[in-house]
Amino acid sequence: MRPVPVLFALSIAILAPSAFAADASRLEGAVLVGYQGWFRCPGDGSGSGFTKGHWFLAGPKGPDSLYPGKRRWIVDMLPDVSEMDKSSLCTVPGKTRGGKPIQVFTSFAPATQQTHFRWMREYGIDGALVQRFVKRLPQEYQENDQVLKNIMAAARDNGRVFAIEYDVTDAKGDVFGALKADWQRLKQMGVTKQPGYQMDEGKPVVSLWGLGFGDGRHISDPDTALEIITWFKGQGVRVMGGVPGYWTSLSRDSAKDPRWTKVYAQFDIVQPWAVGRYHSPDGAAQWAQMQYPKDVETTKRNGQKYMPVIFPGLSWKGSHPEARSNEVPRNGGDFLWQQAAAAKKAGAKMIKIAMFDEVNEGTAIFKVVKTQDLVPADGDWVTLDADGKALPSDHYLKVAGRIGDLFP
Repeated sequence: MRPVPVLFALSIAILAPSAFAADASRLEGAVLVGYQGWFRCPGDGSGSGFTKGHWFLAGPKGPDSLYPGKRRWIVDMLPDVSEMDKSSLCTVPGKTRGGKPIQVFTSFAPATQQTHFRWMREYGIDGALVQRFVKRLPQEYQENDQVLKNIMAAARDNGRVFAIEYDVTDAKGDVFGALKADWQRLKQMGVTKQPGYQMDEGKPVVSLWGLGFGDGRHISDPDTALEIITWFKGQGVRVMGGVPGYWTSLSRDSAKDPRWTKVYAQFDIVQPWAVGRYHSPDGAAQWAQMQYPKDVETTKRNGQKYMPVIFPGLSWKGSHPEARSNEVPRNGGDFLWQQAAAAKKAGAKMIKIAMFDEVNEGTAIFKVVKTQDLVPADGDWVTLDADGKALPSDHYLKVAGRIGDLFP
């Protein structure tokens, strides 16, 4: 069991990484990260390239034409790949920094997850909620399954946990049928029999992300949502719900139909989405004061477990040109730490950090490039010195590890 430290701020930057064996048998005490695993490179065996692989927008001469004079990046942070295996990397044509070529990684290579889950182990992060995008099933089983196999091996080799998190964003057609078919496939693959698969109260955890959002991009029918939850429970799993931030009041980002209250109450674990719901330390403090008590009270009344979501900052100008770069500043880690401490104070016993590898929206906590002189001239980059602080590339892994000490 890890000791609970005295609350601190920037002193976390100097603390050494820790190592421990994650407990897959329970959620209490867990610090999990969202893991996208959607990055690809040409020639990595996936059949995808830079654009389908979430690094660039498509050019006019084809999906991987990276022509000069146009901003093609759709990432706001550049990963630090200096510790990654050569099999994980590819060189981006026409992109340089200081005359040196730029390299990025592919999530399709097994060595990528070995590095990422090693970092989780070294810095004291329990494991990952692995995103599985329903809109890409079943067309991309080969890609998704390979990344999942990489994760299963990396979790096993590094003593980390993982669980499936289905994301229904923009999924069309028979979403329920796609979910059922895929879960049966994963059971046949033996996913839940892996030693690192996250359990809770003796049952495997499955997260369903995107039920109840009122934006037209998610499941909008509460009866269908309830049917999905009931079916998964019948499969003997503990169902986690990635729900709107304002799920308790059916306001703002939540669907307004009162039937959603019954749906939300059926989840075994509730994970309200907070990314972008506040944009400053003051906003985070207001959120903690207003939302955390409602969340805790409602989950207690429903007999549910509560996993608040916190995030280090936000920047998605690459994919949303109208947005501001560094829209939600990180404040050198204080912003993330403040959220974690407030969640702990409110009574949370577990937490999710969004996200581990999400450089597209600038929420990544893994190792990223530190300074502006190390990124290409084209692009809108948030480096670790964006807030005027000189930080090492692993700074946010250290912050996440010390957050883990809050949840023993």
